[in-house]
Amino acid sequence: MPDIGLGIQYLIAALLTIVLAFISVTAALRAIGLVGELVWRYGRLLVGVLHRRTPEFETIPPHRPQDEPVPAHRNYFFGPAVRDLRQLLTLGRRMLARQVGDSFRTVTQERISGPRGARSTLYGLSLWAGLALGAALAVPVLGTLLLLHAAAVALLGGATRLTAVALRALDRAVLRMKRLHTGLLCPHCFERVPYPAYDCPRDTCRRRHSDIRPGRYGIFRRRCECGGRLPTLLLLMRRKARLQAYCTHEACGKPMNTDAGHAPELVLPLIGGRAAGKTQLMAAMLLSLEHAAGRGGPAVRLADEESLAKYRVLREVLQIRGHTLGTQRTLPRAHSFLLGSGRAERLVHLFDTAGERFVNREDTDVLRYFRAARTFVFVLDPLAVDTFWTGRDPRPGPSVDRTLASPVHPELVFGPSVQTVAQMGAPLNRSRLAVAISKTDLLDEHGLVPDRGDESGWARDWLCKELGLRNLIEYMELEFQEVRFFFTAAVTVDGTDDQEQEMHASIAPLVDWCLERGRAARPPLGARFRRAAR
Repeated sequence: MPDIGLGIQYLIAALLTIVLAFISVTAALRAIGLVGELVWRYGRLLVGVLHRRTPEFETIPPHRPQDEPVPAHRNYFFGPAVRDLRQLLTLGRRMLARQVGDSFRTVTQERISGPRGARSTLYGLSLWAGLALGAALAVPVLGTLLLLHAAAVALLGGATRLTAVALRALDRAVLRMKRLHTGLLCPHCFERVPYPAYDCPRDTCRRRHSDIRPGRYGIFRRRCECGGRLPTLLLLMRRKARLQAYCTHEACGKPMNTDAGHAPELVLPLIGGRAAGKTQLMAAMLLSLEHAAGRGGPAVRLADEESLAKYRVLREVLQIRGHTLGTQRTLPRAHSFLLGSGRAERLVHLFDTAGERFVNREDTDVLRYFRAARTFVFVLDPLAVDTFWTGRDPRPGPSVDRTLASPVHPELVFGPSVQTVAQMGAPLNRSRLAVAISKTDLLDEHGLVPDRGDESGWARDWLCKELGLRNLIEYMELEFQEVRFFFTAAVTVDGTDDQEQEMHASIAPLVDWCLERGRAARPPLGARFRRAAR
């Protein structure tokens, strides 16, 4: 009997071991199954939130371009990535609670409280234990996946921001190398524009984007509300695909030059009284550059359609030896052109302002482009000086037509202009002044041009002694770092070898000096005048 009792005990122990093993294995398998199912469903959530983006995967309103200050989509790591992470956290928590709850309900209904034939309390309790264990294990597993996602967002977001900062620094460095770090000059309102605005390149859109530099709305490309893409750096704009730039000042908003920001800028204002010859001299300077480019010199190209249209009219007037119309009293628009090519390329702005604006201080104050200039051209009409008519010796030949003289004395133009420029903050003590003595083709016809008139010293002495402008000349030399004097004739002459007309040789030295290019020695101006006349 003792042996039978002992055998029964062993049998019960064996059965209990089998039952416990069954429960353990069943619970473990169910726990693994639940964790795997939850991870798989989390993967589906990840795909839905990051890729499919259908309404069932949205719990937070998206960042819409319509709600942004500019009509553009945000860069993914400037808001949308954190939004996706928050949505995953919310949807993952809901998915975990729903899936675990559904699993418990299914086991209860099918194995514990289901039909009598399908009941299996032991198996049901084993599944319950497995579900509880799986739910406990799934929380740290899903939490780890979320933490890894958050770490990736933080790491990539930080890298994206550092990239944006580095690209902005590179952009600033390039602009500083081009001496554009203070901004680009608007040819309409004369204000400095830190960074232009650009229209969307799509013809069906044309939404305007301000400050397209790398940042919240794109690192290398900005995506417009319509889906069009804009480069975020001037460096990324190819010459043939450059976007139209616009001034960002509220009172202006007009188009700037397409090449603005891609080349160093040079502002060259022409100062002079009414009918002093500024417009004709400006046209002569452009025509001289065009002829020089045709002979192998630096390439020259008008920077915009408006400048090109005005230059064509002025060129035709010069070629027929006509007289240009007086400049309108409205604020001038720069005549802009590109000079040179490659790294030597420069964007030059020539400003021709009506002479009436240089007499009244109120009219001169609005000429804010003076602040950006470091070289000035003062057009001095010798016929406007009374001494020219009353103090010179009589000359043979017909008298000079006095109606061609400017009605304003040069001193009345130069003084207010210089005072205004100084009050605007322009560093005159580091600036240069070219004094262009205009209409000297008329003087040469009467033998009034010195034989060495192409030398600055001789031109200075002629102004001081013949016209009595010593006080004006000394005032110029006191205010500016460097002053050069040029006799100029804004007329065309017959070309050699039956070629088309060329610009008078007196213009080239002025252009060379103003644009800081090398100057070769030339024969005396008086000799050139006489050779041109022959």
